[in-house]
Amino acid sequence: MSDDNEETQVPKTQIEEDNNPTPNENDSNPAVTENNNTEATISTQAAMNKRKGRSPAWEHFEKKEIRGQIKAVCIHCKNILGASSKNGTRHLLDHVKSCLYKRQRTIDQSMLNPTKLSDGSVKLGTYNFDHDHARKALANMIILHEYPLSMVDHIGFKMYSNALQPLFKVCSRNTIKKDIFKVFEVEREKTMKLLDTNRSKIAITTDMWTSNNQKRGFMTITSHFIDDAWNLQSRLIRFIYVPCPHTAEVLADALLECMFEWNLDRKLSTLTVDNCSTNDSMIAIVLDKICSSSLMLDGRLFHMRCCAHILNLVVRDGLEVIKKSIEKIRYSVAFWLGTQKREEKSLEAARQLRVPTSKMLELDCKTRWNSTYSMLKTAMIYKDVFPRLKHREPLYKEVPSESDWAKTKELVDKLAMFYDVTVLFSGTKYPTANLYFKNICAIRLAIYDWLSSEQEEVQAMALHMQTKFEKYWDIMHGLMGVASILDPRYKMKQIEFLCPLIYSNNAAQEIKKYKDILYDLVKEYQSRSQQSQQVQSESLIPTSSSRPSMPKLDLVKQLDVFVSHSTTHGHVKSELDHYLEESLLPRNDDDDFDILCWWKSNGIKYPTLHDIARDILAIPVSTVASESCFSTSGRIISPHHSRLHSNTVEALMCARDWLWSEIRASSPNENEARRVTVQDEEVDNNEEEESTIETENISLFFD
Repeated sequence: MSDDNEETQVPKTQIEEDNNPTPNENDSNPAVTENNNTEATISTQAAMNKRKGRSPAWEHFEKKEIRGQIKAVCIHCKNILGASSKNGTRHLLDHVKSCLYKRQRTIDQSMLNPTKLSDGSVKLGTYNFDHDHARKALANMIILHEYPLSMVDHIGFKMYSNALQPLFKVCSRNTIKKDIFKVFEVEREKTMKLLDTNRSKIAITTDMWTSNNQKRGFMTITSHFIDDAWNLQSRLIRFIYVPCPHTAEVLADALLECMFEWNLDRKLSTLTVDNCSTNDSMIAIVLDKICSSSLMLDGRLFHMRCCAHILNLVVRDGLEVIKKSIEKIRYSVAFWLGTQKREEKSLEAARQLRVPTSKMLELDCKTRWNSTYSMLKTAMIYKDVFPRLKHREPLYKEVPSESDWAKTKELVDKLAMFYDVTVLFSGTKYPTANLYFKNICAIRLAIYDWLSSEQEEVQAMALHMQTKFEKYWDIMHGLMGVASILDPRYKMKQIEFLCPLIYSNNAAQEIKKYKDILYDLVKEYQSRSQQSQQVQSESLIPTSSSRPSMPKLDLVKQLDVFVSHSTTHGHVKSELDHYLEESLLPRNDDDDFDILCWWKSNGIKYPTLHDIARDILAIPVSTVASESCFSTSGRIISPHHSRLHSNTVEALMCARDWLWSEIRASSPNENEARRVTVQDEEVDNNEEEESTIETENISLFFD
């Protein structure tokens, strides 16, 4: 018999009589009256317990209706047991006795947690196990390090979790997916609030990627801005599945939907995209559907082309000129890396000739010029090894000639500049926009210099590069030139020095063009500041319903606005002129100047330029931030996890970026290597690891 049936049965009539006793002779006796009241109270409580189904078990369970059935849910471990009247409560009491979580709550005061303090001492404190917190930490771990969701089903992980904390109940894959979406929603709200409350404009980079395993197209959208503390920030805001066909209209709709959802349409500065006709059409559609008055100079600076892709096009055109020499070296490298025996022979020959390197030969990917550069640079070290190997292997037919090596050396020396600039443009630390202009100008001047080379191949290569470079020159340097003026170490000097070298007789006109862009920006920003101040002041003036009508006040206000505009116009000009005429800051050889810190501290002195610098310096000139997501997504959508839903992929991708941003913000001095993933651990050799980290991002451009 259940505990419910063991409780005292109290007839309803007795309860009514006890609650409403009739007067009798015992009323005058206090002892009898007290005794009767006590009996009535006990009887009433017993009846209420019966009606509520209360037994000791219900102190640890609560009734809930689940799928049309009444169930008992343990308040400690959330286990679900039967709760119908025919089940009784004995099984509930048995569960209470064996519930580990109830036992944990009973003994939590005796569990000590040692905590190491900053001074090296250890502090002991009580430890309370929080199952929900542990599940959240598990979800964060899977997101941060790209672990498969199925790891929670692995017996090894369950054994490890049980050994670490027996009270932790490892959830199923579906449950951890729900936890991941909870993390995604929480972090999404934080990121949306950060972008919404940030007072500067936001630059956007976007690109498309097709998964090899799912054969689906994804659009990644990344925001770039300088926060209120003047730190350069980047946040991935969407990783959208875009169904085919990927036309300009489809891409524009996906981009606009994201902008409106995140309330970014009135805070945009620029949009950086690849160089293709589809993106050009997409930009036109976007500009037609957003308010151009909220953009810088009515959208004239809105479209930014990826400079790293332009450099890629330039280099690939140049490599075609000496294609035959490259093919010979590629054949030699591929031959001696073809089998393990051949590789051992090549290493033995290199050891005998005392080749001064431990770096192995590497075969390039033909569609990635930077990998071709690395292959040629390494092969140059093994130049004397290949002729020696020809005498030891009759199947090795084609050995690069001295002429091939001479062309290769010339090429490697030339491509070193492109490689360094591409690394700068593709930097994972998001360099500020003031660093780009002089590097682009240096490449253009170098190409012109190569036209006078004594080698015909170099001249032909430079000619091909020049043709491609000039096609994009005018659309690359405009905004970057303005950013260079905002560098207090150079101001106009950098432009005044480089323009005569590039434009010769037209240098003065080009210099004026850069200054005019900056003057127009200053006027625009000052005008917006005036409008904002006017709106604020008008909000403080009493409405017409609370004050008498004053017709002449309108004329007075118009006069005040006219005088204010005239005075402010002169002030804006003097502010910019004062900045340009002020002496330059000293330049250090180590180039550790923090331009963001300088503008942060000089905001009172140059208020309008302060706002312009905050918006301009955050603009990226490459789509690396968006394309770098593809290496992560390629690991998440692996051949073994190719059935992930697009919403799950987006939650994993975006939450990963947001969580790492929080970690970096809380520990800004820690090395970026803390972001090591499982795939990165496969690199054992220190030299190879350094090379991998350096080229991880830029290799994405050249697929």
